[in-house]
Amino acid sequence: MATLVTGGTGYIGSHTVVELLGAGKDVVILDNFYNSSPKVLPRIAELAGRAPAFEECDIRDRAGLDRIFETYKIDSVIHFAGLKAVGESCEKPLLYYENNIGGTVTLCEAMAAHGCKNIVFSSSATVYGSGNVSPLREDMPVGGTTNPYGTTKYYIEHILEDTAAADKDWHVCLLRYFNPIGAHKSGRIGEMPNGIPNNLLPYITQVAAGKLDHLNIYGNDYNTPDGTGVRDYIHVVDLALGHLKAMDYTADHAGVSIFNLGTGKGYSVLEIVAAFEKASGVKIPYEFAPRRPGDLDSVYSDPSKAERVLGWKAERGIDEMCADSYRWQHQNPNGYED
Repeated sequence: MATLVTGGTGYIGSHTVVELLGAGKDVVILDNFYNSSPKVLPRIAELAGRAPAFEECDIRDRAGLDRIFETYKIDSVIHFAGLKAVGESCEKPLLYYENNIGGTVTLCEAMAAHGCKNIVFSSSATVYGSGNVSPLREDMPVGGTTNPYGTTKYYIEHILEDTAAADKDWHVCLLRYFNPIGAHKSGRIGEMPNGIPNNLLPYITQVAAGKLDHLNIYGNDYNTPDGTGVRDYIHVVDLALGHLKAMDYTADHAGVSIFNLGTGKGYSVLEIVAAFEKASGVKIPYEFAPRRPGDLDSVYSDPSKAERVLGWKAERGIDEMCADSYRWQHQNPNGYED
């Protein structure tokens, strides 16, 4: 039996596929390369020592999904595929709702039609909205999201919860990520954002590589020790390993399970800049800019449920996250086009 990984050539997906293959799992990747490159596929095979099956397909393509389920013996799905740029989601909300929500509904319909009812969903800490005080726990209220991207995650969680409530054969796991950074220690796979990055570490690494002349830090008047926003950063490999634990757990537990995947520790923007400079030896020039709408002072997780129930805990610290991010950027200044 195999695991279908939607969006498996993307940043988090590719790292998860490497860990799945390394654990002896059979994997089928589904991707349309909207936010990724086909050049990641041979690198996954290189790192894992064997290649996953691959199907180029969109999650909204029901005929394509049916063909994949008919071709492979798929018993579980890890669902990463979706549009993910916060700024773009504000400019094109209908695109995000149609792709992320519509695509997930089509995927679940195809899964049910082929008797596959185990899914691990790539959700986000954005579902907690702005009404909770960190550390964020899984039993806190969700909603009040601040952008259409986060709202799609919130709605998809509800869709999966309703699906599991209506059919007791469904096994659903919702993984709420905090801020994934870092790269595989080999420097062979990492994050490859399109255009100017939305997230902090890719922005920093592109400044370090000379592709951007300085880092914009949005806001220096937050209620934090140094005035810059505090977030919970997690190494992408730790995050990937969390999916393996979640997949094994979900196979034996019907209904809906929810877990935070974070470190439980917050770092400010200036602390990340200092850690990156230490890891890389490269000075990062920065300028302060106005706050972005919806940004909060401090957001970090309580990850104790994942440790208690899944036996998972983030092991890699901020120095390793920054060193691995720099190694990836230094070895691949143009991403997978090098």
